[in-house]
Amino acid sequence: MNVPLLDLKIQYKDILDEIREEIEKVFISNRYILGPQVKEFEEMAAKYCQCNHAIGCASGTDALVLALKALDIKENDEIITTTFTFFATAGSISRVGAKPVFVDIKEDTFNIDPEKIKKAITPKTKAIIAVHLFGQPAEMDKIMAIAHEHDLKVIEDNAQGIGAKFDGKIAGTIGDIGTLSFFPSKNLGAMGDAGMCLTNDDDLAARLYQLRVHGENPQYFHKWVGLNSRLDTIQAAVLKVKLPHLDNWSEARRKNAQYYYKHLNDVKQIKLPVINSKVISIYNQFTLIVENRDGLLEYLRKNNIGCAVYYPKPLHIQDCFSKLGYKKGDMPVAEQISQKVISIPIFSEITKEQQDYVIEKIREFYL
Repeated sequence: MNVPLLDLKIQYKDILDEIREEIEKVFISNRYILGPQVKEFEEMAAKYCQCNHAIGCASGTDALVLALKALDIKENDEIITTTFTFFATAGSISRVGAKPVFVDIKEDTFNIDPEKIKKAITPKTKAIIAVHLFGQPAEMDKIMAIAHEHDLKVIEDNAQGIGAKFDGKIAGTIGDIGTLSFFPSKNLGAMGDAGMCLTNDDDLAARLYQLRVHGENPQYFHKWVGLNSRLDTIQAAVLKVKLPHLDNWSEARRKNAQYYYKHLNDVKQIKLPVINSKVISIYNQFTLIVENRDGLLEYLRKNNIGCAVYYPKPLHIQDCFSKLGYKKGDMPVAEQISQKVISIPIFSEITKEQQDYVIEKIREFYL
């Protein structure tokens, strides 16, 4: 049996005719840049996320850069964020000339540790980027309390979890700006790169709309130096079709997660994902902490089971950030976790037979 880590063919099969019809409208209109589907999808996304504004852009990475620019983050400003996340979170901070300040994570949820945030604040700190890793929101109540106490801005990097909730609120709408990625592997994926910023602040929204088109308003008049980062009309057309299906896909992921919990909870060599009681997670990844991770990785791949390591090396010890002065041992939880995590298939359309095969091989390896 073959079990891929993600199978997009199945997802697209049922909605392909609808996608083709929507894309055909783009071809007929010839409005490939900021065509009507972009605005239509932005309105749909804002309604779905229960926020005032949803501003489409070219990628999840650009969404972070745009958010930082909209919040007027400048050179040498310090931005606190997690060391255990995809590179774009910290890379975006560097791209605007600011300094990423890394803090360690909580061992149970893999999300940023609010207590570590407090200790990292200096007079140069201007914002916090909280990452909702693997579709589970970080502890936004504690993070927002810290931000309010120290007059800091908050960006929510929700690239992996559109629709996730913290304490009943949609992730990405709690801080000043939330960012989304529609990379094809995300729980709401486009057919290429695409991203979005969410905000309830009218002034920030107006700035974001301008920043994504080189900071111009009106045309050829520029108040800020922005980006060329518009949500592609064809990608917006695809996302328009897919968004109404998202709740069903997310619920399927949660059911698949429960099946793993039920059938792997007695394997002593693995630790299943821990979900905060205040959270509704998306399970963009189903990430285990395991003994002999590399051995299991090799064994699953040998048996045609898709799996991956998110992430093998924390950001604070990446070569490109060496000038920041961090060293091994500075963030022990993330460093240890990075050597033990493995993600297994959790996509919405995985069959019980496929899940049973994954479970069988994991048990076979350890038992």
